Amino acid sequence: MAEITFGNPIYLWFFLSIPALAIVHLIGLKLIKRRALEFGNFAALERVAKRPFIPKNYILLGIRIATLSFLILAISGTTFWYFGRSSDFDFVLAIDASSSMLAGDFLPSRLNAAVETAKDFVDSISSRAKVGVVSFAGTSFVEQAPTEDFSKVKDALDRIAVKPIGGTDLGEAIITSSNLLIAEERAKIVILLTDGRSNVGVPMEQALEYVNSNHVIVHTIGIGTEEGGLIPEADVILKLDEEELKRIASSADGNYYKASDRETLQKSYLEIVSSTRKKLSVNLTVPFMLLALVLLFIDWGLVNTRYGIIP
Repeated sequence: MAEITFGNPIYLWFFLSIPALAIVHLIGLKLIKRRALEFGNFAALERVAKRPFIPKNYILLGIRIATLSFLILAISGTTFWYFGRSSDFDFVLAIDASSSMLAGDFLPSRLNAAVETAKDFVDSISSRAKVGVVSFAGTSFVEQAPTEDFSKVKDALDRIAVKPIGGTDLGEAIITSSNLLIAEERAKIVILLTDGRSNVGVPMEQALEYVNSNHVIVHTIGIGTEEGGLIPEADVILKLDEEELKRIASSADGNYYKASDRETLQKSYLEIVSSTRKKLSVNLTVPFMLLALVLLFIDWGLVNTRYGIIP
């Protein structure tokens, strides 16, 4: 999805001056015509020449409005964002470490399967990529800041264990993961792996607004079977909550992947690796400034031709 952002949106208020420019032009035209009539019968001259001696100059008005518009857009820091193809990505692996990840529908547990397949994912990506690791339950923990040293990434994955803090806060996990990527120049991708049960913490709308404003893509992987899995010592069966994960991915320009076994979990990671979409930006400040300059020269040229007041 393409979008336009503004680095200095306050300058967009100058667009309110465009109607004033048109009004000044029309008032000025009337004053010039009144003054010209004091020195000659221009109505008779226009009938003989079959063209107006005092042109309305609507073309010049249009050029000046366009010039002003381009100048306003330039100083507003206009940037155009779109999806393009690229092989340069930086990742954060955000892995759910809440008690629900102990469910036994993956052997020996969802968490174990998530960690092992995440290590396979690290082996499959470009050596130029940086990878960070975040684990989360009721709060989030940075296990490893983004690094090109994949051995540190794997060690961080191995350290992930179920957190004693109750609940699952997907919103905070998304924001924490995004913060690790904000300073990176390449495409920013968070891979959120969870059973999708967010029940505490940061509102999801706030988290999604944050990642979108920082141009971070969030892919979600839902881990769990249709039947669900029994949590040891809790005698509770937990099923995958897909709807929330689909909404997160859709809102953050990512994809949702359902992993009902280790094979589909590995396939989900491979599909993310093969994806080449990233958010690219084009700063339009200089192009808009150049367009305004070109129109300004055209304006200067036209006022000395048939668009002048007196030919």
